[in-house]
Amino acid sequence: MRMLHTMLRVGDLERSLAFYTNVLGMRLLRRKDYPGGRFTLAFVGYGDESESTVLELTHNWDTSEYDLGTGYGHIALGVDDIQATCSGIAGQGGRVVREPGPMKHGSTVIAFVEDPDGYKIELIELASRSPSA
Repeated sequence: MRMLHTMLRVGDLERSLAFYTNVLGMRLLRRKDYPGGRFTLAFVGYGDESESTVLELTHNWDTSEYDLGTGYGHIALGVDDIQATCSGIAGQGGRVVREPGPMKHGSTVIAFVEDPDGYKIELIELASRSPSA
């Protein structure tokens, strides 16, 4: 078995696609409208679905906003240079909600950004990651 995707419901698909592709650098892998169900599925990621875990963005046509669920945590992305990544995200209008720095009870350097719907995305600096963090 392997993990295939994580699904998020989004209020404005075009806004979310712009964030995940332009700001976070993912590619739109596939997109399909389901008129009978009044929803669209868009899959984005850094690699092909056959080899990588991807993100499914679900847009229900009649819903423009969602409450963030209490069970949702975050999506984690590994980055080589967390300072440069955060600067780039902020420079493109992205919202950095936790500046880069070591995690509270470890040494791994992390930061958090929010997507347009308020979902948290954790950035983890790969060079600082250690088994004890």
